[in-house]
Amino acid sequence: MPTVEVWSLWLYIAAGIVALFAGLGALVTKKGGWRHRQVGKVFLVSMGVVVATVFVLVAIDPVAFRIILTLVAIFSGYLAFSGYRALSRKRPTSTAHMVDWGAAGSVVLACVGLGLWGINWFLDGNSFGVVMIVFGGIGIAFGTLDIRSFYGENSGEWMVNHLQRMIGAFIATVSAVSAVNLTSELGIIAWLWPTLLGVPLIAYWSNKFSSP
Repeated sequence: MPTVEVWSLWLYIAAGIVALFAGLGALVTKKGGWRHRQVGKVFLVSMGVVVATVFVLVAIDPVAFRIILTLVAIFSGYLAFSGYRALSRKRPTSTAHMVDWGAAGSVVLACVGLGLWGINWFLDGNSFGVVMIVFGGIGIAFGTLDIRSFYGENSGEWMVNHLQRMIGAFIATVSAVSAVNLTSELGIIAWLWPTLLGVPLIAYWSNKFSSP
């Protein structure tokens, strides 16, 4: 009979695949349309399952790689969560709630740990430390940016915030799938190429929907 670990692993993989296709669907459908909203909900739920299952896996066997996956999952899950929460603060007078503060603080702490761990690995000659530094830096940047915004009024750029974070979460999902299938051939590039291609995409959508 399959164990809890086996079931969790398969659920983690399945949720990641669903998130990949749902995220792609959200990218190609009309923003704000019915299809976009529906696939966006599927993406958000599947990302939640990814985060939940990776916590189960690391609790069962807290080896270094699973701890790293957990920290990355917190980072990618936060991007999806904060992208969704941006829709709840459309009005300039809307303020952040405790859940927003808690999530932003958690991702900053997790990504500080991920980044410092990555620096240590890199200095020890492990090139994978670069991946950890990049993801940690991005997570710190987004979390810090959100915390700073919580102190003042909403800028009104909720659409830009939504797109930036959802695309960022999708990039992290593509990175995870790529890493599983291509690391043996591409090394750390299997983790980083989605970010290299995705950042210009974020810039494009941000410019497209930013207020003049």
